[in-house]
Amino acid sequence: MADPADGRQRIPPLSPFEEQAKFTRAIRVGDRIIVSGNVGAEADGSFSPDAGRQAERCFEQILDYIGQLGGHSGDVVRVRMFVTDIKDAEAVTAAFTKSVGHARPTGTLVAVAALAGPAFKVEIEAEAIVGSGQ
Repeated sequence: MADPADGRQRIPPLSPFEEQAKFTRAIRVGDRIIVSGNVGAEADGSFSPDAGRQAERCFEQILDYIGQLGGHSGDVVRVRMFVTDIKDAEAVTAAFTKSVGHARPTGTLVAVAALAGPAFKVEIEAEAIVGSGQ
């Protein structure tokens, strides 16, 4: 949905927190889509204890948001992945490869001390340029 005040397209808010904090999960400005950090919550709000599944869920959400804003998986040009345990790097990288590997985007994976919730093992953000992919 385009904001009449600034012309930017945003996905609709998914929680009251987004309205309160005045942030959006994904925004399109021109041909660029930026997706903020996503955690791997399942549709029912639960979290798998498996970091690989959490990463898969992150990518499902990210690609959905990009699609809502007119892009597709081939348009992804950058991914940043944050894990709370570097031992999960292989499983998270496998989710990256499965979801966006065909686009060969840049990718960063780093271990961090903690994420915002105790069940969060992975947080992923992405950028896409609409029309750049195949």
